[in-house]
Amino acid sequence: MANPSIKYLDPIVVSKLKNIEVKAKLIVEGFITGMHKSPYHGFSVEFAEHRPYNPGESLKNVDWKVFGKTNKLFSKKFEEETNLRCEVVFDVSDSMKYPQKGISKLEYGAYLSAALQYMMIRQRDAVGMTLFDEEIRFSLPPKSKNSWLVPMYAQLEEVLANKDYFTHKTATAKVLHQVALKFHRRSFVVLVTDLFNQGEDMDALFKALQHLRHQKNEIIVFHLLDKETEEEFAFPNRPLILKDLETGERIEVQPNQIRDQYQEMMKQHKAKFKQRCYEYSIDFVEVDIRQPYDKVLTDYLIKRSSIK
Repeated sequence: MANPSIKYLDPIVVSKLKNIEVKAKLIVEGFITGMHKSPYHGFSVEFAEHRPYNPGESLKNVDWKVFGKTNKLFSKKFEEETNLRCEVVFDVSDSMKYPQKGISKLEYGAYLSAALQYMMIRQRDAVGMTLFDEEIRFSLPPKSKNSWLVPMYAQLEEVLANKDYFTHKTATAKVLHQVALKFHRRSFVVLVTDLFNQGEDMDALFKALQHLRHQKNEIIVFHLLDKETEEEFAFPNRPLILKDLETGERIEVQPNQIRDQYQEMMKQHKAKFKQRCYEYSIDFVEVDIRQPYDKVLTDYLIKRSSIK
């Protein structure tokens, strides 16, 4: 018998629902539970300092290199407050409000963020959230208590309930530098964005990502697009007026006259971005917002757990 919650996981249906926490719970409990061993386990178990070895305790944490130099036994002391410290960095700029029919990238990103946050807390990991456009608009540091979901979900609800709450362009590179300065321990950074950055070139963005990587942070970029229109340019072959949601600029186009050129430019841009991510050891996940996000998450986690 089919899982009755599956109907709620279709983005078009989910966009009509109001309770983010319920949606996140359906996604996680229906599809991700059962993966009991977290693919992230142990990521932020960091060596902190040495302490004298106490006779009778396990030898597994003895630092044998130090013993070889000093002929004395010392154990490694680790920071084990959580398996993982995760920061969801979510782009809430105007370009994320596309498309205006069905589910937008903003709505999809909110549901995806909520599901990730719920999953992290369920695994007893710490999770925080940063919302940004031209600057950081909301920020909570990672914590692992269940009640920490309440202010994060409340802020996501506020963004979705009032789509004019943030009406700005994007400055991803600037914001990522600011995010990097907040971290004092290695963290797991999840960037949820459509990568439409007015006035920012790719080099500036990767300098910011490199700043995060230099601090030993692990990064995933979930790249949200409505692939049918934003990548394939599958608009009807009649004169069309396109509006830039961040600048308000309008341009009239004939889709069939520019489709091939547009598709090639998008293909080259995406290939270049993916290559740069590979060079920086950044996970890049393409997300078509017309696909259920439970599948996006489970496919990614299964892939990740098989290669880590």
